[in-house]
Amino acid sequence: MTKYTPTIWLEIHVRIKSDTKMFCSCKNAVALAEEPNMNVCNVCMWFPWMLPSLNKEVVRLGLIWGMMMNCDVNKISKFDRKTYFYPDNPTAYQITQMYEPIVWKWFVKTLVNWTERTFAIHHMHLENDAWKLIHAWWKTLLDFNRAGSPLMEIVTDPVFHDKDEVMEFLRELQKLMRAGWVSDADMEKWQLRCDVNISIAPEWSSILWARTETKNVNSFAAIGRVVEHETKRQISILEKGWVIDQETRGWNDDTWTSVSQRSKEDAMDYRYFPEPDLLPVVLSDEFIAEARKQIPELPIEKRIKYLRVYKLSDDDARILTTTRELSEYFDNLVDLTWDSKKSCAYITSVLLAMMNESETIKNITDLRFDIKELAKVIDLVNRDELSSTNSKQVIEELFNNGWETDIIVDENNLRQKNDTWALEAIVDSVLVDNATQVADYKAGNENIFWFLVGQCMKASKWTWNPKIFNELLKKKL
Repeated sequence: MTKYTPTIWLEIHVRIKSDTKMFCSCKNAVALAEEPNMNVCNVCMWFPWMLPSLNKEVVRLGLIWGMMMNCDVNKISKFDRKTYFYPDNPTAYQITQMYEPIVWKWFVKTLVNWTERTFAIHHMHLENDAWKLIHAWWKTLLDFNRAGSPLMEIVTDPVFHDKDEVMEFLRELQKLMRAGWVSDADMEKWQLRCDVNISIAPEWSSILWARTETKNVNSFAAIGRVVEHETKRQISILEKGWVIDQETRGWNDDTWTSVSQRSKEDAMDYRYFPEPDLLPVVLSDEFIAEARKQIPELPIEKRIKYLRVYKLSDDDARILTTTRELSEYFDNLVDLTWDSKKSCAYITSVLLAMMNESETIKNITDLRFDIKELAKVIDLVNRDELSSTNSKQVIEELFNNGWETDIIVDENNLRQKNDTWALEAIVDSVLVDNATQVADYKAGNENIFWFLVGQCMKASKWTWNPKIFNELLKKKL
């Protein structure tokens, strides 16, 4: 039986997080507007005689993200006009960078099944977004809010061969966008969309066979389903002796099926030519140097450090590198506590759970208390002055009302006492008052031990350290 190898490459469109659109001063559609056609002007609605003016911030953010991957920067890049007409494109062309994009040839490093991998990128170019069509009954309505919004299109080399590679690459790409503050890359808000190209060929073949492109897939789960479905579909076609059509397909995530939309165009069909309304983009050494200063530590480098130096679990390392703000909060907390395990546990298991349930606090930067107060909680736990159970009560109070750790602990009588001489006196008294139970314990009923611990805690009004009671009881019994 013939074995087949899928070869996959991606075209990823990412909404750049600039304040204004690519060629005008209208507010950028980073988040979905409350009403259609709120953020529009003569330029982004492409009125006659209106000319585009390139947004410098778009160039800066695109450059930062490219340099995060050690890309080759083109000091001189140019825009081209891509000619085509769809109902969402009133000009019959798109302004893009076909021949001389802003950056070339770099890679994304990530972990696939705990193994470091790098996936090659062919290039990244800048282009403008189209408007949005809203189909309502027998009418089609037009929303220009996102028309002219700046996009980065990242085109990979054909380097993926299974779903796991594609998914890990895209997750890492999203983290990079957020770490560089280049884009929120929220797929639910159409800030990141992916075209999935798949070519299936017998494993003995050294060339790529005909490919299909599945357009505008907008969730990680759907992208995984596209890879699986299209791989099986093409193999089925080849096994029947038929020929795979090179085409563009659309994905229906409700039915997990794809449909043919049109034959796949080649570059010549778009009739690219230099954009006449925009001059070449010339980047000075000073502009490039200033952008380079904005590059943060890469999420994958932090993730590897969390795994290998801090010995965190893979899930915890992945969660902590979800956003730049979260990883920086964790790093700052570890600097204060010198305890990476507890710092991780209180963030991932306590704080994030509270944030998930909160209606007002959704970001780690929105917390009402200083990070030093959380470090104080961890310090009290490590010094056995605060129990693990009570520490969550303290953090909940900090989360809801702010304030200071020591005040919350003392006003709620949560501080554990560790005076060994006083605790020993309590233990002696409990052993005398419960002589029958002591005899039962010595006769082999080990469950009595926890009854005696409870009696000690009760006698201390629950303010003393149960660990010391345990140790003293074991010693005396």
